[in-house]
Amino acid sequence: MPTYIYESIPEDGAAPRRFEVVQSMNDRPLETHPETGEPVRRIITGGLGIKGKPIRRSTEVNKSLAAATPCGCSRTALAETAGARGRASGCGHGHRGRTGAHRRHGH
Repeated sequence: MPTYIYESIPEDGAAPRRFEVVQSMNDRPLETHPETGEPVRRIITGGLGIKGKPIRRSTEVNKSLAAATPCGCSRTALAETAGARGRASGCGHGHRGRTGAHRRHGH
């Protein structure tokens, strides 16, 4: 079960006092100190969390996929039309990108 940190809410302007309580995650937060009865609030702090084995992700990029370029055209399609650069505005290689009409690539 997790350990929660609580802080007293002093009414007289004194410094708050912190304490820890082991509670279930399903339990409602405390509203009063269990011993003194003064009002308290739960303090949110950073924690270690759960550490495990890191997930390995591939850093290899398949350049023939549409996701390989910012405009959504595959590198293969761009290479096939490399000789006709600059015919249209947009992403810089002759068409308007994914949503516009593809003038150079024919798709």
